[in-house]
Amino acid sequence: MSGERLIYLPLGGAGEIGMNAYVYGYGKPGKERLILVDLGVAFPDMDSTPGVDLIFADMTWLKERVDRLEAVFITHAHEDHIGGIAQFYDDLRVPVYARAFTANLARRKMVEKGQPEQAVHTVSPWPETVQAGPFSVGFLPMSHSIPESAALIIDSPVGRVIHSGDFKLDPQPIVGEPFDPVLWHEVSKDGVKAFVCDSTNVFSPDPGRSESEIGPAIEHLVGEATGMVVATTFASNVARLKTLAEAGQRAGRSIVLLGRAMQRMVEASVETGVLTDFPTVTSPENALEMPRDNIMLLVTGSQGERRAASAQLARGKYRGITLKEGDLFLFSSKTIPGNERGVINIMNQLSEIGVDIVDDSTGRYHVSGHANRPDLQKMHSIVQPQMVIPMHGEHRHLREHAKLADEAGFQSAVAVNGTMLDLSGNTPKVAEYVETGRTYLDGSIKIGALDGIVRDRIRMALNGHVVVNVILDEDDEPLGEAWCEIMGLPHTGRSNASLVDVMEEDLTQFLGRADAKTRANDDKLEEALKRIARKVGHDEIGKKPEVTVIVSRMS
Repeated sequence: MSGERLIYLPLGGAGEIGMNAYVYGYGKPGKERLILVDLGVAFPDMDSTPGVDLIFADMTWLKERVDRLEAVFITHAHEDHIGGIAQFYDDLRVPVYARAFTANLARRKMVEKGQPEQAVHTVSPWPETVQAGPFSVGFLPMSHSIPESAALIIDSPVGRVIHSGDFKLDPQPIVGEPFDPVLWHEVSKDGVKAFVCDSTNVFSPDPGRSESEIGPAIEHLVGEATGMVVATTFASNVARLKTLAEAGQRAGRSIVLLGRAMQRMVEASVETGVLTDFPTVTSPENALEMPRDNIMLLVTGSQGERRAASAQLARGKYRGITLKEGDLFLFSSKTIPGNERGVINIMNQLSEIGVDIVDDSTGRYHVSGHANRPDLQKMHSIVQPQMVIPMHGEHRHLREHAKLADEAGFQSAVAVNGTMLDLSGNTPKVAEYVETGRTYLDGSIKIGALDGIVRDRIRMALNGHVVVNVILDEDDEPLGEAWCEIMGLPHTGRSNASLVDVMEEDLTQFLGRADAKTRANDDKLEEALKRIARKVGHDEIGKKPEVTVIVSRMS
């Protein structure tokens, strides 16, 4: 060999579910030409990332090598694959390639962030390909829970890699292309070096079910309902939206879309031709004039999102529409691990109103968009790669998927974020480890996960906050007493006195007895005042608050 190598490096999405970002490269070590597959987001929670808006993979490694980056390829339009495109375009400045539906949504994101929508290029499905440095890349249609998903066929000088994207084996997906085993046999027959494959449902023991299987059950449920019907699902699951809307239409109900994401997905689907014959929708304003039993709402918020339409309806009202006792609320979705609390809160609020709730505990009203264990085995058998590289899953998913591949005689490796694999030979080998992490979008600013900002926010949330103010004259003598302001703390402590009064008294006493050397040194003075404020907090309320000290000196 010439000393050139083919590398695979996950920066996000391997060892976790969300914020997918996978780098492929070919060339001499340290000089490879690179492509990026997907650039997604994960979503924060109040326990570990309070106040954060979005979470991205740490792109530092790629930004430092951006002169070697050829292009970005997006497999499909779920937020955990597309959500970071506009956010990082200024850093990457390379063409973005996607199929029509995905490209439509990517351009919308670019426009929202003031980025050039012409940077996003539409690519037709295989056999059309895009040349990106040493790579030739094509989009192979694959069924999933969003239209126009695709695996990527990545041809390199040392062989073909197939990057599965998210997929399921669905012969009748309602919207989008069905799984085509003949096409997959065709693209695999001349040899596949590596199959980099979705691992999400590796622990699900039964073959996956088709989207078309749940239509009759939904239609029966909606047809039997007597009050208003509300259904929530992933806004991106356009096939499910169509199934739900058609069930409502057949029951004689007018369809109302509530939530920006729901409207955006339907618009993009119609514009790009992936959605046809969608039932006519009516506005929320018109719905207010109609009998309740003639209405079906399709709403955002299946994962318990606080500001989505589901949560607002559960809290009382959204767009003038209220729910009442006897209405039906269908969760036609699976709750993603970590979102259970938010979903249960909404269910309880709906229950308090008297709304009848139907969820997916029976499996009748939702099917997964990911391949189950037998489906993964079937794909391994069709593709017959030299090696199977698990991706898109938590560590336990990757490890189990690697075991599954090993049992079938395929070479495999568990490569979590930051693990660079050399795929050039007949077995995957770890080439090096690179530092990876997370980047937070906090308001309008990106910050590093290790910058300490979110950690400080958590500490303030747990312990409360005290601001201590003191004024000293030109001789470092106190001018008046210390005074405090508290936030997030009880106002009265164990002594039954005001916490602020007790704190100010102890701080003022310290100022009066502190030696001149301490009062003249801001650092020493601040340290001592913090220590006293925290001690008073511990003695009075059992907490050591975070303390900010402001020392003002009069000259």
